[in-house]
Amino acid sequence: MRRLLVALAVVAGLVGVGVASALGAPPAKRADRALDRALKRLVAMPGGPPGAIAVVQRRDRRKVHAAGVANARTRAPMRLRKHMRIASVSKTFSGAVALALVDEGVLSLDETLGDLLPDLPAAWHPVTLEQLLAHTGRLPDYTASQGLVDGITASPALAPPPIELLGYVAGEGLIPGDGYIYSNSDNIAVGLIAEAALGASYERAIGAKVATPLGLRRTAMGVGALLPRPFIHGYERLGSGALDDQSQEIGWGGWAWASGGIVSTPGNLNRFVRAYVGGRIFGGEARRRQFRFIPGAHSHPPGPGANSGGLALFRYRTRCGTVFGHTGSIPGYTQLIGATRNGRRSLTFSVNRQMPDELLPALRRAQVRAVCAAKAKQRRR
Repeated sequence: MRRLLVALAVVAGLVGVGVASALGAPPAKRADRALDRALKRLVAMPGGPPGAIAVVQRRDRRKVHAAGVANARTRAPMRLRKHMRIASVSKTFSGAVALALVDEGVLSLDETLGDLLPDLPAAWHPVTLEQLLAHTGRLPDYTASQGLVDGITASPALAPPPIELLGYVAGEGLIPGDGYIYSNSDNIAVGLIAEAALGASYERAIGAKVATPLGLRRTAMGVGALLPRPFIHGYERLGSGALDDQSQEIGWGGWAWASGGIVSTPGNLNRFVRAYVGGRIFGGEARRRQFRFIPGAHSHPPGPGANSGGLALFRYRTRCGTVFGHTGSIPGYTQLIGATRNGRRSLTFSVNRQMPDELLPALRRAQVRAVCAAKAKQRRR
């Protein structure tokens, strides 16, 4: 129970510089060494994560950078093919499914919840699919509800059907005002829309639209509290400072579902983000509208550099250049994926602790090093 309470105390974290020209990017070897040093510093700092792994790919050259351990008990290292919870990076998968269906003409970004999910509260009906993907629909966030805390406490491994997650806030209207508000409820609704449009489960939709076409054999919605082996253990720190393994405490595949429940590997995420940002999953008007950004919008935690929000995508402008991707945070894990718009340069950045606010500046500095490595100049063959 003590370990469960630690997880519940950080459940709210689920909700997951100027621009330099390419000529200002550092040489590849120097950027790689700087990233290696940054990862070592991150895991060595007081309260830091036990391990960190970054996958950087420049065109066809992929390099894995790692520091620390994936398992604090056995001292097993961080590895490319080990499973982990990807937290709110899962929102890019629901975005990919929805935007692929828009590209195919099955859905429209201008359709509303009243059109697509009429059984949801009438006050929510005017919200469009585009607003859900952009976090501008202002749905109340179910992860901030007492109902979620009570539900996880009563049944950590087994969650109710996804529609019941929205039931925790069904009595609430839209959040007053206008503009951007990050809400996990948005992506639960997107997942339900995908199911209604396809007449199949959201899990099957991920397989059909994303995982199978891209060959993501180690990526799927989590089932129960257990993780596929081998996996990167995720930790939190108790008041004493001791590490507490949160990897298999809660069935996030059900409790977070389309907003944060997917399990993947660093290698699979690298392949995914190159395709997702690079336009291999969908194109046309869906892709054009995805790349309209709201300055200052960010997920939790914020990504590196100056953040702006698009449709299931964020823009990160750093001193080494710009990448597009998403962050994520869930008990035991903090994540970042990113790629250039053509998908030819990419990075994933994973640590096995949900990073507290006081450590986020150090995390973001290390993530900038990963962006610099991805954007680095390399010699031609």
